Amino acid sequence: MTQELIDLKKSILEGRYADALAIVDELEGMSKQAILRNIQAYLRILLIHLIKNQLEQRLTNSWAASIRNSIREIKKLNIKDNKTSYYINLDDWENFINEEVIEDAIADASDEVMDGVYNQFQLAKMLDINQIIQTALKFLALTYSYSAKELPAVVAENLTQLVGGEDWKAGRR
Repeated sequence: MTQELIDLKKSILEGRYADALAIVDELEGMSKQAILRNIQAYLRILLIHLIKNQLEQRLTNSWAASIRNSIREIKKLNIKDNKTSYYINLDDWENFINEEVIEDAIADASDEVMDGVYNQFQLAKMLDINQIIQTALKFLALTYSYSAKELPAVVAENLTQLVGGEDWKAGRR
């Protein structure tokens, strides 16, 4: 990015405004890609914990915190600077949760689910992927309906609807 800024400055100083605008467009694209990569990283964390929840049939404080944090960070990252539009619109999440993201989440979860007893291939066969995606979409939809201040409480309430969520809420293991 440093080179692009140097080129931008040079283009402006030399009066090559078309080149400068092209560089600005390139910088905007790079910025958007970086934001989408960050969103994808938090999405992967969300999916990992939903996978663990589904397979282990429980919810821990740590998993709940990871899910809540992922949703909060996705909300922050997804809203554009104008505060009125999003990088990923609500209807676009199903396309964004692609095979690669799911495979990465399964691979990472295989190290943790039941202390790593299953590899990623075994784990994939045990999962109801559609249910995990639907649960993820439900949590992601909350980011469009609630403010950053309201979101943690709403996510916590939705966590109680996961398998083991009532036990988690009651402090039972």
